[in-house]
Amino acid sequence: MMNLEVKPQQLLKILLIASIISTAIHFTDNYLFIDRYPQPIWITASSIYQSWLILTAIGITGYWLYKYRRFWLAYACLVLYSFTGLVSPGHYFYGNLSQFSAKMHLFIWTDALTSLAILGFIFWSVLILKQWQREPNPTNNSES
Repeated sequence: MMNLEVKPQQLLKILLIASIISTAIHFTDNYLFIDRYPQPIWITASSIYQSWLILTAIGITGYWLYKYRRFWLAYACLVLYSFTGLVSPGHYFYGNLSQFSAKMHLFIWTDALTSLAILGFIFWSVLILKQWQREPNPTNNSES
């Protein structure tokens, strides 16, 4: 019989992969068509890909920490990573809705939704699953 239970670590992996794909597509589009995206003047093509690389590395680190049950550090990394997509709707502060193509709207909101899903996962893990209560205690030596 097939086990249909989704383990939290598997769910986080799925959400993180979806977010990485979404942000990679959006950030690449923003990089390639920087002149078409309404945004602050301090955002440059190089800052787009550099921020994506750094934040994605932080997100992957968060997953790795979660996998090895370092929950509070994982949560901190994952919250920081979620800004990768949560800032995407910030484009709307710099232009009218009509200045954005349908593609741009899709990329912006896919980023935001996948990042919100990661934040939702964190709240679920902290408040419902309370996995942090099972975090390994470095002072507890179980090898004795």
